[in-house]
Amino acid sequence: MKITIAGAGAMGSRFGLMLHQAGHEVLLVDGWKDHVDAIQKEGLKANYNGEEIVVKLPAVLQSEVTEEMTSDLIILFTKAMQLESMLTDLKPVIHDETKVLCLLNGIGHEEVIEQFVPKEDIFIGNTMWTAGMEGPGRVKLFGSGTVAMKNLVDTPEAKANAEEIVEVLNSGGLNASYSENILFAIYKKACVNGTMNGLCTILMSNMYEFGSTTTAHLIVENIVKEFSEVAKSENILLNVSEIVDFIETNCYNRETIGLHHPSMYQDLIENNRLTEIDYINGAVVRKGQKYGVPTPYCEFLTALVHCKEQILGAK
Repeated sequence: MKITIAGAGAMGSRFGLMLHQAGHEVLLVDGWKDHVDAIQKEGLKANYNGEEIVVKLPAVLQSEVTEEMTSDLIILFTKAMQLESMLTDLKPVIHDETKVLCLLNGIGHEEVIEQFVPKEDIFIGNTMWTAGMEGPGRVKLFGSGTVAMKNLVDTPEAKANAEEIVEVLNSGGLNASYSENILFAIYKKACVNGTMNGLCTILMSNMYEFGSTTTAHLIVENIVKEFSEVAKSENILLNVSEIVDFIETNCYNRETIGLHHPSMYQDLIENNRLTEIDYINGAVVRKGQKYGVPTPYCEFLTALVHCKEQILGAK
């Protein structure tokens, strides 16, 4: 299958590498010139579970995409605020049979994707794989993970296409599954991102350090409550105590991922890049306004992250 990875950062590189190893025709597309240049010249370098490997993968700047680079499946990993510009640049590769799988952090991205692809060709999901960017053309890929996904439109044909995409992902060892409860899964992951990303970025800590504080539980619980109330307005039921327990059990464990700095921290603190806060906590604020649900914690955290971006001069 011809697969375009739209946003070839750490996670996009992981999926591209694993699908390439499974024999698929993979193209990496990104807007970071130094990264693309490095891959073109020396290949994608990866610390892959402790093994140093180099994989030759075609890579191109999104502004240089051409009609010859036609795609059967586009997997979206770009930053949320860059989604529309990425899809605009990808118009030449999109044809009548092109399917789009969105694995971005945050919620509500299908509203943008629908401007470029029919609803029946849009698939949404999330992934629990992890990855880190170590510099242009170099990533660190460690541990294992999963992917859950579903078709956006509930028709037999769309479901069959979703199941085919699951098979493609699994051919690369990505542990994918079809999930009828994907919106629940997306909101659950959004709760993780809506707590760990913004809080660790503002406090300049890893997840274990934050979780070790005496006020961590109260802050996380209140943020999750806001996500839960907004989700309820969309007929998605989140158990607050269960999700808080999930976050505390998994994210604070220093033996697994507790010492990891979340992606928002990596973007802003390490790489001086603008964050996706408007598409995580900020999205909850907007939905809260729509449904009449108060979201003071999410609103305050969103404002704090924007303050940090401005203080640091992020771009």
